[in-house]
Amino acid sequence: MFAGRKFAAFLFDMDGTVINSIAAAERVWTGWAQRQGLDVAAFLPTIHGKRAVETIAGLMLPGIDPVLEADALLKAEAADLEGIVPIAGAVAFLSSLPPERWAIATSAPRELALLRMEAAGIPVPAVIVAAEDVTRGKPAPDCFRLAAEKLGFDARDCLIFEDAPAGIAAAEAAGATVMVISATHTHPLATPHASIASYDGLGITVDDRGGIELAPSRAAA
Repeated sequence: MFAGRKFAAFLFDMDGTVINSIAAAERVWTGWAQRQGLDVAAFLPTIHGKRAVETIAGLMLPGIDPVLEADALLKAEAADLEGIVPIAGAVAFLSSLPPERWAIATSAPRELALLRMEAAGIPVPAVIVAAEDVTRGKPAPDCFRLAAEKLGFDARDCLIFEDAPAGIAAAEAAGATVMVISATHTHPLATPHASIASYDGLGITVDDRGGIELAPSRAAA
């Protein structure tokens, strides 16, 4: 997988990529959708990978202020952290990365992102780009470009780990190489990109210039 390819840094989405927060998120969004009279089953798949304010704005519901509704949803999600767990192997894999060579770029607000990472026991990187840090959310590439820039690199030289179509599109628009994480997918996702179901067995090697290459973990080897 990417044999011989070295990357300047690794950039990660959060929900569905390094943590599984689907149950908690869908509990909160189900209640909201029911109050709006939406078809819950049809609506829930659309919430993943995008900022709440853009998801709500896209519905164009009469009398609904997307900013106020997104703020209310943030409070509800921050209060419901039950069942949030790491994607298999993610804690060990993230812990193995050079601290200055990885970042998280999430559609979640920073407050919620930190709460969910803590609940899942995920290492907190030095660089986090959250919903409020960009004007345009995924599928725009802004969050990944900003995360790479904060690390001192160009997104085109990075490997981006993503799970949702909006995030994959954002990574593609940033010109990065993409790794799709399928751990939370209920149906196969058609994608031209490399894909893994978990981080188990995945390791890295780092060259003398800091370039990172994927490799089998020592335990797997």
